[in-house]
Amino acid sequence: MLFKQLFDEATWTYTYLLADMESKEAVFIDPVNTHIDDYMALLDAQDLTLKYTLETHVHADHITASGLLRKKTGAQTAVGQACGAELADIQLEGGETLRFANNEQIQVISTPGHTPGSMSFLWQDHLFTGDSLFIDGCGRSDFQGGNPGDLYDSITQRLFTLPDQTLVYPGHDYNGRYVSSIQQERTRNPRLAGKTREEFVEIMNSLNLPAPRLIKESVPANKLCGLTDEEWQEAATPRTDQVTNENDSSATCAATVAMTGQQLVAEAKSDVHEIDVNSARQKLAADNVVVLDVREPDEFNAGALPNAINVPRGLLEFKIGSIKPLADKNTTVLLYCRTGGRSALATRTMQQLGYQNALSMAGGYDAWTKN
Repeated sequence: MLFKQLFDEATWTYTYLLADMESKEAVFIDPVNTHIDDYMALLDAQDLTLKYTLETHVHADHITASGLLRKKTGAQTAVGQACGAELADIQLEGGETLRFANNEQIQVISTPGHTPGSMSFLWQDHLFTGDSLFIDGCGRSDFQGGNPGDLYDSITQRLFTLPDQTLVYPGHDYNGRYVSSIQQERTRNPRLAGKTREEFVEIMNSLNLPAPRLIKESVPANKLCGLTDEEWQEAATPRTDQVTNENDSSATCAATVAMTGQQLVAEAKSDVHEIDVNSARQKLAADNVVVLDVREPDEFNAGALPNAINVPRGLLEFKIGSIKPLADKNTTVLLYCRTGGRSALATRTMQQLGYQNALSMAGGYDAWTKN
């Protein structure tokens, strides 16, 4: 087996490569988009075929390379379902076993707290903890739906119950350290060792850290695996590799993870109320409608519908509670993007959050400007 720990100096991020040198199948964990050329060179040098790109969560400090790797290699991306990265190939819930090479297995462990969808990955005696557990620390829990109580439970009830000698490989380290162990973190981690749940929650709630520098760019981009949804749809190719979940009585979830970007958008459109531009104009003229533009800020600044509120799709769940016109969930909401794909996905999210009068404008801003 080949194992490499790679480091991004700009964001202090660790990326991991696992590869079987007989079958030549490989897996990346938490790749960073600025290193895509390095990753491709490494795969080429070792004649490796990338099977999976795994994300421990939707990151707030860097943009993932998972979408780029999918475009270049066809590898499937896997992200926690609660992260909201709807275009990822595999929506992880925890309890799955990802298989690669001949006999290699990666156990997926749900570790919410840093974010609701955070996952850790156990391969042999290597535990990849992302931002859930650091060396002598842990990830913060004050944004992206984080919860310190959940983080304490995830670490103490799931990670700290693994064998003492299990090696801990974190998603970041800011002090030049590379690896720890479960025994060391259980007994020496200053935030956790000997701390009750209440004490841990108090520590985490008192950190008062500044927001990550790249959060406004990273979170929306990472919900699209580092690509725009149009780029993702162009790159999409169906895959039917097996992912086994120990909690699934059918044992195999292959059919549920083979959806392409086009299929996800089509499914969303079948679930939501979509109206054409003429109907949208009539509704805006007659009704008290809240208009949400779910494109990125640069798109919005280049031109938008009258009185539209810009909330990028990747930030919708986190910002919706701060939008005063949406305090009443019976409000009629018109959502649009450039062509209608992102708005369909966002409208489905709005419905799941209780907004049953959410509408998606077919054709998006492109259709609006042409009509």
